[in-house]
Amino acid sequence: MSDRAYDPELAPFIPHLPSLGMDDVPAARAGLAEILGNMPTGTPPTNVAWDDRKIPGKPGDPDVAVRVYQPTDTTTNRPGVLYIHGGGFCVGSVETEHEGALRSCADLGVTVVSVDYRLAPENPFPAGFDDCYAALEWIASHGADLGVDPRRLAVMGGSAGGALAAAIALAARDRNGPELRFQLLNIPVIDDRLDTPSMRAFTDTPMWNRPSAELSWKHYLGDDRSDVSPYAAPGRATDLRGLPAAYISTMEFDPLRDEGIGYALRLLEAGVPVELHQYPGTFHGSSVIPTAAVSRRSASEMMAALGRALGVVHG
Repeated sequence: MSDRAYDPELAPFIPHLPSLGMDDVPAARAGLAEILGNMPTGTPPTNVAWDDRKIPGKPGDPDVAVRVYQPTDTTTNRPGVLYIHGGGFCVGSVETEHEGALRSCADLGVTVVSVDYRLAPENPFPAGFDDCYAALEWIASHGADLGVDPRRLAVMGGSAGGALAAAIALAARDRNGPELRFQLLNIPVIDDRLDTPSMRAFTDTPMWNRPSAELSWKHYLGDDRSDVSPYAAPGRATDLRGLPAAYISTMEFDPLRDEGIGYALRLLEAGVPVELHQYPGTFHGSSVIPTAAVSRRSASEMMAALGRALGVVHG
């Protein structure tokens, strides 16, 4: 790792970051909780109320747990955001993404619905995808109760949450489902084939690397990859026309870097508006060091793009 030009504000933290290796999923879950538990949270915003709910899942599936964040002002007809946590399809929850969802609601004045979807390997694809799509349908059909304008909906997710967000956008188009205005894909997982220069090169990078990616996909899809759905791996979609405008961010020393950039280019080729941000000196999940200038910049630019897309002012 010594020959990699990590951002000087990030580099001192790298030796102290826990591994999120997918060979031991319970340990990875504990490791993520440790990382997030050590992050500074700042003063909680006072303009947000949130509550946990159970909503109907796909017919025949269990109910889906969601956490709903709403501004405490009296405005209605607000944009709605479906927020999907990351974690390699195997770890993470609404708790691990509570701070991000809370700040998104507070900064933009939008209703945010964070999904506690079922995780692999206990619940492989399509369980998590089905839970997230059920949540999108619920937001669209309960707009009046949530104060949400169904014409201003977005989906956002990071890492594996980015894969699920991109998949939800594909499915909503294919099924004539709720109309999405925007998809925000932050350091997204895109393709299970793991055949990009960055995926081949970054076998020992912090937080996430090729061995972790291999095991994550195995937990999510199993060993048979003969017929992988684009709703599992959006990079396998052959037609990207008609999808909502996108924001995609990638990090320099992230094995997922090139598949994120490649998906952005394919969206552009299909006529989809895309804003692509590639951050130098960073690695997958380096935003866990929020004090670094590059972390602050990436968070601000991401929220600003979401605000522009939904017609609200960031901050």
